[in-house]
Formats: sequence, structure tokens, C-alpha cells
Amino acid sequence: MLRQFDVVVIGAGPAGEVLAGRLAERGSKRVAIVEAGLVGGECSFYACMPSKALLRPAEVLREVARVPGAAEAVTGSIDVEAALARRDQVINNLDDSNQVPWLTDRNIELVRGHGRLDGAGRVSVGDDVLIAQDAVVIAVGTGALLPPIPGLADVSAWSNREITTAKAVPERLIVLGGGVVGVEMAQAWASLGAEVTVIEALDRLLVREEPIAGQLVRDSLEHLGVRVLTGVRASAAERVEGEVRVHLETGEVVSGDQLLVAIGRRPLSKDLGLETVGLEPGGYLQVDDQMRVLGASGLYAVGDINGRSLLTHSGKYQARIAADHILGEPASARGDGIGAPRVVFTDPQIAAVGLTLAAALEAGLTVEAFDLPTGGSAGASFYGRNAPGTSRFVVDTEREVLVGATFIGPEVADFLQAATIATVAEVPLSVLAHAVAPFPTRSELWLKFLEAYETGRQVSLHASVAASASITPRA
Repeated sequence: MLRQFDVVVIGAGPAGEVLAGRLAERGSKRVAIVEAGLVGGECSFYACMPSKALLRPAEVLREVARVPGAAEAVTGSIDVEAALARRDQVINNLDDSNQVPWLTDRNIELVRGHGRLDGAGRVSVGDDVLIAQDAVVIAVGTGALLPPIPGLADVSAWSNREITTAKAVPERLIVLGGGVVGVEMAQAWASLGAEVTVIEALDRLLVREEPIAGQLVRDSLEHLGVRVLTGVRASAAERVEGEVRVHLETGEVVSGDQLLVAIGRRPLSKDLGLETVGLEPGGYLQVDDQMRVLGASGLYAVGDINGRSLLTHSGKYQARIAADHILGEPASARGDGIGAPRVVFTDPQIAAVGLTLAAALEAGLTVEAFDLPTGGSAGASFYGRNAPGTSRFVVDTEREVLVGATFIGPEVADFLQAATIATVAEVPLSVLAHAVAPFPTRSELWLKFLEAYETGRQVSLHASVAASASITPRA
């Protein structure tokens, strides 16, 4: 059956939902959204939301333990059954019936099934063919990557889907990968009682962030009893009498009851019919700054599938850009990619935006880094009291603007929006100096940074005059 729409969206995760809603609300477009799984996608049911529900109980207890008077009131431990029940409530027991009304209230037609391109402007879903007059948008996201380690495909390893929805705490959990998913799930399940071992092939955890971030997270994990192995590679895996065994290149064998593989993601583009519009299946879809797929007229791609920034909020941002462009409005993305804000919800949290110091130097910028204790403010005596944490501000000293910031400490995620505004808008530091931080809050960290920058600049200027040399950025 042929059906006509203005826009057809394949994928009803966060990016697809935002795009469809914006088109329907702002442009009165006739929109169909195709979904083979759950409306709300990976983030709502198998990633962002359930993982935070699992992490939150222990995070709250650690903060209470820092507050005299409150600490003495807590005498018990985490109620694991209640924690898992709350997780199930957050994901609505893997039922998307609460998500669907958001679409239907906007007259967006939900089509259940696997959508495939069937030529330009055509999407087939079973026996139906949806015709898109204006555009087709692909928003199918990514899936867990399984590395080619001998035996790994045969041990029934868990991905983010199984680990975030597990009904019981595994007695012994092996985590392969020290990235965001790996460290978050290691901390969550260790806090709930699992014996956890993390195996990371590279020399540190969270290699895309500042080195101090990975070190402080490692310290926290080890304090919980997690065994962290870095700089070691898995050479094989097997399951013997129900036990998973991971063989390392060092000769050691790590045993556990469950194995989580968290080494990365892969684009879900293999079975999308891309060949019918002249594109190669299997990889990320290359797009321009309006989210138009290169080499295919009338086709857009938003969210993880385009590989620009594998973050839910980046996908929602891209969805707004693409929707506006489809509506004929000027739109061009500049807030995603390598500079997108990102948070690791461990304790300590890692909240970062823009470039790390190493990335800025690699990009050829003349930069200086300012490291400050996250707890170095009056507000930190009330929140995150005596907790370890370092914050780094990376400044382009030629333009005198912030190009990156990393905050490490308890519940620092909400520090990030101010830093995102400063970096994306390229606010001069001389202007930022007039954004007064309220007392006593932890946001006075900005005041400390600006004072350090001004002092450091004066010292460098004096030194350069004495030496008749230019300013040398500090590493």
C-alpha cells in the first residue's frame, strides 16, 4: 500500500522524535516515523536512563556520608531490590506505551516495523511503501560493537542492553572496555554488590578525556574494590561450565559469571536499503552541517548514525538543525562534533566540553591550561565536601577565549552549561569576568579560574618583557 507524507523518519529514538515533533509543530508537516523497536530508543530503555537509575543510590549515599549530621543518620546499605525496581520504573518495564502519546498528540503517524529505503523518497515497511514528498530522515542510531576476539561470539556476552536491564546482581562481572559505559556500569554494579574486574587495552581509562579524569575514576573504582587492568588486551574468551573466562595476552585468565563488552559502537546502517540510493551500506552516513547525507538528494541523517557525536543531546541538537533546514529556514550545526558537552556519571562525575589540552595542542592552537581544585570554593564546603576533584580550563591565549573545560568531582554535570555557552559563543574572558558567580555556590570556581588566568597572564607578560621573548603557553 502506498501512503503519502511530507517527511518520513526512520527511527523513533530521541533524535527522530525531536525532528518529527519539530516538523509537525512548526511546519504542520505530515510526518510518519518508523520504529522496529521501542519508541524512545536506546537512551530511554537501555542506556542513559537505566544506567543513571543504577548509579544514583550509591551516589546519594556517598554525598550523605560527606555531610556531618546527615552521615550519622544513615546506618543501612543499599536495598538492591528497591534499586532495581526503581530502574524498572524509569524504563517503564520496557514498555513504550507512555512514549507514544507524545507522537500521536502531534499527529505524527507511528509505523511499526523495519524501515528500508526503496529508492529516492521511498521507505518500505513490510508491505507498505511510504512516499516522502520533502525528505527522508535516517535516525536509527548505533548498536554495541563486538570485537573479533576468538571465542567472544560464543560466550553470550552482555552489551549495554543486558547490563542495564539485568534482573539480578551478577556475583562476578568482567567488563571489557574502560570507556564511559564500562566505568559507569563497573561502578553501578560494584555498588550493588558485584565483584568487578575492568579490562582496558589502552594505558588508562576514559582516554578521550583529560588524563586526571581517568585516574580519579580509577581511584574511585578501586576504592569500591573493583580490579582495574589497563594496558592489557584480551586474546580469547570461552565459557566453561557456566563460567566466562577471558584470556589476556599476558597469560592471565580472568574468570566471572557475566561478561560485559563495552568497547564501542557500530552504525546500524547495514540493512537500510542504502544501495537503492547509491550509497554503501554498513558505515556511518557522512553529512554536511545541515545533516544532509552526502551523495543522496533528499536524504538526511541525525544522531549516532552520522558519527559526528555519539551523544543523545547531540542527536537532538542535530534534529533541530535538520528540521529547520527541511522547513526552509537557515540552519547550520556548530555545537556538535568534538566540542560537544559530555558527562560520565560516575562518582566523581566527569563533565567536559570542547577540547582537552592535548586535543587543543594537536589542533595547533596556542593554549594554556589552568588546573584548580573543584572543591576550592565556599559552596564546596556544603556540596561534595572534602571530595577529590580537579577542574581544568583550556584557554586559547591568542584569542583569549575558552576552548575547553573539564570538571571532575561530585555532581558537577550542571557546571557544564556555563562552559558550553562560553566555548560555543567564544565569549571573551574579559566579558566572562563580568558574569558574577553567586556566593556561596560552587560556581565561584569560575571566579577562581578568571583570577588565575589574569594572574598568570601578568606573570607571563612580565617574564616575556624581561626575556624579550613571546609568551610560552603552560602545559
